[in-house]
Amino acid sequence: MSSRSFLSYSLGMFNSIRGTITEKLIDTLRMVTGGIEWDIVMPTLDMNRLPPAGETGRVFTWLYHKEDQMRLFGFADDTRRNTFLELLKVEGIGPRGAIKIMGGIGQEDLERALESEDISRLEVVPGLGKKTAQKMILALKGKLAHVSTAPQIASPYGDLVEALGEMGYDKRAAADVLAKADAVLDAGISGAERENLLFKQAIKNLSSLA
Repeated sequence: MSSRSFLSYSLGMFNSIRGTITEKLIDTLRMVTGGIEWDIVMPTLDMNRLPPAGETGRVFTWLYHKEDQMRLFGFADDTRRNTFLELLKVEGIGPRGAIKIMGGIGQEDLERALESEDISRLEVVPGLGKKTAQKMILALKGKLAHVSTAPQIASPYGDLVEALGEMGYDKRAAADVLAKADAVLDAGISGAERENLLFKQAIKNLSSLA
């Protein structure tokens, strides 16, 4: 069996892992399930969407296997995993490169840049140069989910929604979660303190939906 066919099969073997998060490192998540501690390579933005160490989380996975090495890659949801697999089809982008790119740009921002052919936006992403950005546009325009082409979400929590979107969360879901959290928050809390509490609660609630 070739490496390519094994890689395709590996995705079916491990769709996702649910367990207790033990540690978050740079581009690496450690999670325990069934007595096994997994070492999972993840984009930083995806890792930020998961609960903190000590809590339970779910990671969508992809197993990379070659003759001399085996690595498990993880993502916050199936859409992010699909983006990773599409990036691997671009000449010059390997698994580690794809993880670095996805750690430097949110899902909607990436889709928007590809659809509008915004090379200057892609160039500022760590690990991307002009030539690779051009290859990405040629290979991936129209291939990813079109969240970026949807109408902008009107919300009184604009800055918070944008920040959550940059972390990889769906903006519509973020706006809904923020509104619900705001409705039950003490009316006496205001300003920066209120925004901070809403932001933290939104991350917690959105992570539980992943």
